[in-house]
Parts: sequence; structure tokens; C-alpha cells
Amino acid sequence: MRRRALFKAAGAAALLGTAATTFGRNIASADPAWNALFRTLVPEIFAPLPDPPAHSPAIVIGSGFGAAVTALRLAEAGVANTVLERGSRWPNDPWREIFTGDDLPDGRGFWHRTEFTGVTKVPMRVAPFGGVLDCTEYPGIDVWRAAAVGGGSVIFTGAMIAPERRFFDHLFGGTVDYGEMDRVYYPRVRGMLRLSPMPADIYNSPPFAHSRAWDEQVRKAGYQPQASDSNFSWDVLRAELAGASRPSATAARSNLGNSNGAKFDLNQNYLKYAQNTGRSQVYPGHRVDVIAQEPGGRYSVTVTKLAPTGDVLGTRTLTCDRLFLGAGSIGTSELLVRAQATRTLPNLNEHVGDGWGTNGDVALARGASDVAGNGQGVASASRIFDESEVPLTLESWYIPGIPFETGALASLGMVLDSTRARFGYDRATNRVGLSWSTKNRDDIVAAARAVDHRIAERAGALSEYAQLGYDANAQFTAHPLGGAVLGRATDNYGRVHGHPGLYVMDGAAVPGSTGTINPSLTIAALAERNIAAIVRAGS
Repeated sequence: MRRRALFKAAGAAALLGTAATTFGRNIASADPAWNALFRTLVPEIFAPLPDPPAHSPAIVIGSGFGAAVTALRLAEAGVANTVLERGSRWPNDPWREIFTGDDLPDGRGFWHRTEFTGVTKVPMRVAPFGGVLDCTEYPGIDVWRAAAVGGGSVIFTGAMIAPERRFFDHLFGGTVDYGEMDRVYYPRVRGMLRLSPMPADIYNSPPFAHSRAWDEQVRKAGYQPQASDSNFSWDVLRAELAGASRPSATAARSNLGNSNGAKFDLNQNYLKYAQNTGRSQVYPGHRVDVIAQEPGGRYSVTVTKLAPTGDVLGTRTLTCDRLFLGAGSIGTSELLVRAQATRTLPNLNEHVGDGWGTNGDVALARGASDVAGNGQGVASASRIFDESEVPLTLESWYIPGIPFETGALASLGMVLDSTRARFGYDRATNRVGLSWSTKNRDDIVAAARAVDHRIAERAGALSEYAQLGYDANAQFTAHPLGGAVLGRATDNYGRVHGHPGLYVMDGAAVPGSTGTINPSLTIAALAERNIAAIVRAGS
């Protein structure tokens, strides 16, 4: 008992002490000094921004999974397209610190904000800048989303897994044939992104001691961990381990980007291949504010050109024959809801803005059974599934920004929940928002916590983070889904009802959940399916 109490105190100190140090050392200095430092560290994002053409056959808003798929397949079909992305195009380098870390983050980490509270629930202060992670705050929920060329592929933790058929069918209600997804579109994305489970040499390396400890605990609790496919480039991790690259994925860095390109993100595949056709061009630093359909049928897009410092460089109105929305669940929903309320798209139906959910996200921490290693490698090695009460997955995770032994084992929980929210429009502020149910948040925490606590008990965990209130956090989601759901706001292939030539190609089309699994693979595969049908039909 004395040994257990000792480790309990040590584990808490490791987590809370590090977080407190982070907060204390992160008070922002004057903005000009920080901007000068960022210009020195990443001069590429300060280069003059090119202007997109005044008219394009197709405009794609956003550059994440759905948008990147769309841009490539349109280009391959001979359709010239313009990709508009509000964030910067960040480079990669094996030795430079392109991105900031979670431990002592600065403005490169966050999209024009001065405070951020992560999964540790401890606030941090940063200088405002056009960083890669946008935390959008709504009553009851903080939504993490990307602001960078490559979208979520730059800031996620790489796990890309298909849901079980029964959950997929339950959620999509027959609008999408799971068999076709399983035969054609999931494999297509897996091949493009070179998905694979963690190799044995990486799994057995020191930074992934926590992954091995996590698997050992769940086995003691009666579960069999399943290997998870990932888009990490394992050779880059091998380079880190061999000292041939600055540590990143092996040193608890991912949420704010991997400087050495450890993730095989969309800049290295779909977007690159699209641009190589000569028929697709990405324009960073272009925030889309308004979308509209003109009397003749073509679409107009009002954009603000932004420097990474936040300075406005100009505004323009662009036009296109066809408009593809890929700005993510929040971005796409905001554009559509505002367009409906202000009647720039007057024929949108009653389902626009509806069906939004968090994918049941919960961040969890339980005590380790012993302190056996040092390391918090990022890529998720494995996951377990439990439906003793409600279906949920726990995925082996890491402690963001803490690349040493903490006495804690982290998990990302994804609970199959049915609660949905609806976006609304405030005419006085011209803002779109939503409110998330605290009861639903509490329910998914209780379900995930019960499974995690059971594992800790059966595996003889040395500490109990529940007593500190740091064992579970569902006040955020990194997987926002819905707002323009397939088969409701759109037809079964993303064509928006009431406005021919307008399409939803991203997570806004997903009905609030992907069935206890990370949504990125499903978003990309749906985009592959939908754009194939649109190209075949010619509209």
C-alpha cells in the first residue's frame, strides 16, 4: 500500500507539475518580437502569397482529407480547380523546429489566440499567430480543428481505421453501401496514404514503452489489443531513433505538427499529386467568408487574404462553375448556415446545420502498473473494443508534450453516442454557433471511465487519477462531424439540395459519429466515393 501511494503521488506530480511549469513559462511577449522569431524559424510561410484566378471551373474550400481527395480526382478528370486554405503551407525539415511542441507551445501552435487549454485542463498563454490548431469554443465543448495546408492530416495522431459494418449501417441508415466502401474506397485510401500497423522494431523501442505497458494492462483485464493502421512514415521514426533526425514523433509531438514530416500527411500525397497534374493549385492564406450563388447559376466566394501574423492583405470575390466544400465540419457548416440565414444560398433545406456530434471523444489517463521506461512515442499502436454497456473503443494514446515516464497511460476513448446538436445563426453578430449537452458529455465520460477504471483495477495500476479529476476529459473534441449530413442536407453523394453545382465533401457530411473509430479514413473514403460518382455523372 505504501508503494502504491508513493507512485500515486509521483504520477500526479509528473502530470500536474509539468503542466504548471508549462503555464508559468509561456506568458507571451510583445507580438512584434514573436513574429520576428517566427519569421526566422519558418521564413517559408512569410513568402508573398500568390493570388488565385478570378474565375475557376471548380473551387475547393479547404485542404483536409475530403478537400484533398476532391482536388486530385477533379484534376485527374481534367477539371481545373483552385484550392483555398486559410492556414499556411508549412515546410518539413529533419533538423529545424518548424512546429512548436505541446510542452512549451508558442503561437505557431494555435490559430490567432492567446490562451489554450488542452487535455490536461491547464491553461497556457501564447502570442497570437496563425498557427496550425484552431480551438473553436462553444458552450459545453471546445472543437479542435486544423488551420494549415493539409488540414487535419498535419495535426492528428495518424490512426486511420474503418468502422464495423453494423455501426456504419446504423449511422448512415442505408445512404452509403458499406460493402462498396469496404471493397473499393477504404482500400483506395489505404493505398494512397500507405497505411500500416506499427512495425515490431518501433513498437519495441524505448519511446513506445508506454504502448507495450498499455497492451499488457488490457491483456490482464481480459482484452486482446488490436493493431491499428497509421499514416506515420516508420522510416522517419527510425531516423529519429538512430539520431539522423530531430526527435518529434518519438518525443510526444503530433497535435501541433511534426517538423520532420513523420506523418505521411496530405502534402506528401493527394495534394502533391493534384498539383503535379498542372490542373490544381493550392492558395494558402485565403479565408473564405461568404459563399453565394449568382443569378446565372455560377458561384461566388468572398475571400480575405491573410498574412500569418493576422494582417489583412486584401479581400476579393472569386467565381466558379462548381463549388466543393471541404472546410471541415465546422467550416463547411458555418458557411452553409450563414448563407442560408442571409439568403446568399436561399434554397438550402431544413437539414442544413443539423446532425452535429463529437464522435464521442474522451481523453483518459490511468495509472501504470509499474514505472518501467521513459518515452511517449506518438503513433497509436493498438486499441480495444468494449460493449458491456455502450459500444466504445479505447485507443492507446500518449501524454502530449511530455516525452518521459509519468506513471500514467493515456487513451483516447470514442463512444457510440446518439446526441446531436444543431448550428444556429446570430444575426446581430453574423456568427454561427452551437451548444453541446453537458449531460451527453457526462454520459460518455462515465462510459469510458468505467472501462478504463476496470482495466486499471485488474492490471494493478499504481495510481488513481480519478481522485484528482484528471482521469477523463470530454470538454473537447478533435473529431467534429456533421452539420450538412449526407442524405439529408445533400443527396447520397454530397450534392447540396436546392443548389446544383454545390457539394459537401468533408466531415460535415458524416452523421455525428463514425462508430467508435477515428473518422479520417471514412471521411477520405466517402470523398473518394462521392467524387467518383460526381465525375461519372458530369455534375
